[in-house]
Amino acid sequence: MIANRYSLQHLPTIAQDPAQFEVLYAAQDFRTRLIQAIREASKRIYLVALYLEDDEAGREILSELYQAKQRNPGLDINVCVDWHRAQRGLIGAEASKTNACMYKAFSEQYEHKVPVYGVPVRGREVFGVLHLKGFIIDDTVIYSGASLNNIYLNYNDKYRFDRYHMLTNPTLADTMVSFVQEEMIAHPAVNVLSCPKKPDTKEIKTSIRQLRASLAKAAYQFDSQEISTEQVAVTPLVGVGKKRNRLNQSINQLVALAKDEIFICTPYFNFPRSVAKEIKRAIKRGVKVTIVVGDKTANDFYIAPEQEFKTIGGLPYLYERNLRQFAKANEAHIASRQLSIHLWKHDANSFHLKGIWVDKRYMLLTGNNLNPRAWKLDLENALLVQDHYDHLTEKFEHEVENILQNTQLICTYKQLEKLEDYPEVVQKLMRKVTRVKADRVLKQIL
Repeated sequence: MIANRYSLQHLPTIAQDPAQFEVLYAAQDFRTRLIQAIREASKRIYLVALYLEDDEAGREILSELYQAKQRNPGLDINVCVDWHRAQRGLIGAEASKTNACMYKAFSEQYEHKVPVYGVPVRGREVFGVLHLKGFIIDDTVIYSGASLNNIYLNYNDKYRFDRYHMLTNPTLADTMVSFVQEEMIAHPAVNVLSCPKKPDTKEIKTSIRQLRASLAKAAYQFDSQEISTEQVAVTPLVGVGKKRNRLNQSINQLVALAKDEIFICTPYFNFPRSVAKEIKRAIKRGVKVTIVVGDKTANDFYIAPEQEFKTIGGLPYLYERNLRQFAKANEAHIASRQLSIHLWKHDANSFHLKGIWVDKRYMLLTGNNLNPRAWKLDLENALLVQDHYDHLTEKFEHEVENILQNTQLICTYKQLEKLEDYPEVVQKLMRKVTRVKADRVLKQIL
């Protein structure tokens, strides 16, 4: 315990004015503020996301970027997305025009270009993607787990609920931009997706391996600052792969140092073994643990029974089975309210929140799903906020209240459906997966 507290408290820190730390509560607000920031940008715009989709929202964002560039050609604009995701269609959809085709079409229309870089974290998408988060516009970091498409930006009266934070902080913004420039854009494996002669993945496979090896050693570089009693501390963290991953280590340490309470959000209930172990230890030592997870119908892979079923639609049921087993094993702690499990569901919308709060002093803003895939395969980052003088407590409580308003408290594991309750096609799939023990493999990559 002492070692864990020592490590976190001795991380390098950036001083943050609490008044310049803003929490947004809805996807619509996130979209409005992002577009406003792009329009008002005077020196730089760096957007990093898993994808920038070819749909109404994606085209609106790309249009705003290009218009900003035409108004001010000296504006430094760069977009980074996952290399593989940009060059395929949606999972389960017919092969069609890709996001990269949209980037190319936009590039051909305008005099001053906006490069969209494809970052290949692995040679194949299934073994690792760019899951780094953060939009840096001038000196403001807009941090969210959201990507850029209709559902994340609340187009067409449907949204995917995430967390949204705005931190105005020149040092933090400079630090995150430097990482993108030096560790990603400058690398030979990273190419502009709108380029008519971009290489095939096979042609750059050696460079991709070198990029991953380089990213595994990379860290945000900044001079640590003293934190006054009027400020909060922020530490940007990054990690990829299982070995020497500082982000993973910090998450484990964060859960391990909890004395009073832990509040965790995850869209896919499938904790890495080390996190599950720390949560179990926390419950044992009397810490109150609250877990908020999306209902299976609020999962982004959920397929309604009336629609044609595809194999990928089995995932929400696999996650619910994990949750039911966890709830059953902890039935006594649920009954005593030491463990609270909340299921989020709001109409036909979906749930994508991630993050950890510990003792109302530590807050982790992250795109990390807190699952084995994030732990071992994807490039992830986070902002660890330390608030030892209660500057952000009220904002924390409002955010938690906002998150919980569309949730149902699980009082017993029996509230969660079992295999026999699922549609017949799902039952068949689950039995097949379990019979060949494929569920063990799936848990490591999903």
